[in-house]
Amino acid sequence: MGYLSFITLLWAFSFSLIGVYLAGQVDGYFSVVSRVALAALVFLPFLRLKGIPKPLMLKLMVIGAIQLGLMYCFYYQSFLYLSVPEVLLFTVFTPVYVTLTYDIMHRRFSPWYLMTALLAVLGAVVIKFASVNPNFMLGFLVVQGANLCFAIGQVSYKVVMERSQVDVPQHTIFGLFYLGALCIAVPAFLLLGNTEKLPTHTHQWLILAYLGTVASGLGYFLWNKGATMVNAGALAVMNNVLVPAGIVVNVLIWNRDADLVTLAIGGAVILLSLWLNETWVKKKIMATSAT
Repeated sequence: MGYLSFITLLWAFSFSLIGVYLAGQVDGYFSVVSRVALAALVFLPFLRLKGIPKPLMLKLMVIGAIQLGLMYCFYYQSFLYLSVPEVLLFTVFTPVYVTLTYDIMHRRFSPWYLMTALLAVLGAVVIKFASVNPNFMLGFLVVQGANLCFAIGQVSYKVVMERSQVDVPQHTIFGLFYLGALCIAVPAFLLLGNTEKLPTHTHQWLILAYLGTVASGLGYFLWNKGATMVNAGALAVMNNVLVPAGIVVNVLIWNRDADLVTLAIGGAVILLSLWLNETWVKKKIMATSAT
């Protein structure tokens, strides 16, 4: 839990740095490729592939492509439609995706998760009930795409490492994770990026350098390593600690004029969906499995 807690505090500032200083100012796809490239540079010097089975190398690259490369493509676009607190609040459903992904990988499934998903959507509508528009709903769906990629990636890494017969330090093979992410990030930038919206200020370059080397480089390694050291339930819960931490940082430092009442009501509905999932739904699934 120590790794996960530390990275939670680290990532709490990343949401606001992106939303305040990069979103709409710097091309999102350039931000993605620069972060992934810098993170790869951090770990490539440690990369040791001797004796590593090719199937394991491929799996790590695919996981990186999904959890980091594809997730970032969704994630950065969401800030074009939503405020930072909204992006954070709509990540609240990631624990459900974590649990659902873990169950599917162990050949279990329950339709009850759909009920809590619909309740979470209702909470999202409450937040913008007075001005629901296609862009807002699109932003909500884009965040869910990012959430799903993040959940699939971390659970897949946990399962792959638990089942792997290779006993090597994780930092000696984690560079493959970032190389896989580059396989998504580079084509995305070349095909969809806008070269007219590159960073123009020193602070934007410094933020990208920090996000790439520290938040992405150190952050994803320690988060995924931490995921292998806890059970699926603890991993799901820690995903949601990011939400209050990020919102507190954003509101106190950058977004003091946020509509806290509406945000609180909608957030309460979304948290209710999570509570139902963690209590009633899980108990019902366990009871069904026992019979």
